[in-house]
Amino acid sequence: MYDELFGLNEPPFLLTPDPQFLFGSPQHTRAKAYMESTVVLADGFVVLTGDIGCGKTTVLESFISELPDDVILAHVSQTQLSPVEFLQAMLVELGFEPFHMGKIELLTLLKNFLVERYAEGRKILLVVDEAQNLSRKVLEEIRLLAGIEAQKEKVLRIILAGQPELGDKLDSRRLEQLTQRVRLRFHISALSKRETQDYIRHRLNIAGANDRKIFDDETFGRIFRYSGGIPRLVNILCDTAMLCASTEESAVVDLETLEAAIEELQWIPYSERILERERSLEATDQFEVRSPPLAKLDILFRDRLIGDLELPAGKVIVGRTADNDLQVDSKVISRHHAQIVTDLQQSLLEDLNSTNGVHVNSKRVKRHRLSDGDVVRLGEHKLYYRDLRGADSAADTGEAHWTGFEESIAEQETEQEV
Repeated sequence: MYDELFGLNEPPFLLTPDPQFLFGSPQHTRAKAYMESTVVLADGFVVLTGDIGCGKTTVLESFISELPDDVILAHVSQTQLSPVEFLQAMLVELGFEPFHMGKIELLTLLKNFLVERYAEGRKILLVVDEAQNLSRKVLEEIRLLAGIEAQKEKVLRIILAGQPELGDKLDSRRLEQLTQRVRLRFHISALSKRETQDYIRHRLNIAGANDRKIFDDETFGRIFRYSGGIPRLVNILCDTAMLCASTEESAVVDLETLEAAIEELQWIPYSERILERERSLEATDQFEVRSPPLAKLDILFRDRLIGDLELPAGKVIVGRTADNDLQVDSKVISRHHAQIVTDLQQSLLEDLNSTNGVHVNSKRVKRHRLSDGDVVRLGEHKLYYRDLRGADSAADTGEAHWTGFEESIAEQETEQEV
């Protein structure tokens, strides 16, 4: 490497997050302060977002390295998990081996652990990195964990960190209950032009530069132009520039050397890169062929249409709680009441051992292949099934279906009267 040539103790621009290199910009300092509040507040719940490469993980690592001894940490960074896998990952971080347990056992073990540690005066902190990959069902599990109490005080502190998509997920109406539990939300944006210059000098000094000039002053503006102030991109460009300088045995990176690095990376200015990415996304959206739904459910409450749900190929779970694909909020509906599995040929309805059962066209069924016009009764709710596989036009799914639906309801009501 080039360390000896530049008189440094270590490489200053490695991409691996390193807490000692954390740059204390106003926004990074604020983000860290928000995370520190989770330790102080009994109901601490912080959401931290930022674009790729903006320093979220470095701030997290710095915060974690300074946690007091009375904090027990569960740090989960693999997030493409099912609810059971997430609970297992969390328990592994807490020192358990929960691989042969069912969900009820996992939740009981975790709750008992949280309450016992609380009684001992310990604090449990859950930190989830790359949280934008969490499914809605896992986020619902986190909401339920956040509600566990002992002596009227929350026993779990939570930090979710991820890309901007995490914020979009939390703004979804279906996750409103979770969002209401969040105490603080903060977004880390790119560095300013002046902050980019200070960031470069900060990392060089940490590596042993002692304020020696390693980058000419005229290079900083160009670095900002091509990196957009994204710390990870700054690191890549500065590291490449220092490598280019070392091949010329120069201990200073000048503008000419920086231009050589930019050419080697084949970069264009950051603003142009963003425009190209947006144009590419627009083109993808324009030509993307979306798979049409194979069927559809019209959802009624007391015979009044309140919504609908398209059925593409796959499985849809229907039940009372928010972790279902279709939530039917009724006391007579089980937590997970039924499922509908749809493929190119059929939609198969199956009762998931519900308490009050599933009725299709007034008859209780365990498994039933749905036909166009079938009415599924779930308490005071009705699901009117519409098969779209053979629909040639919007007219096929419009007025004719509603006429059939009204006739079907009338027939069922007549049957019940008889």
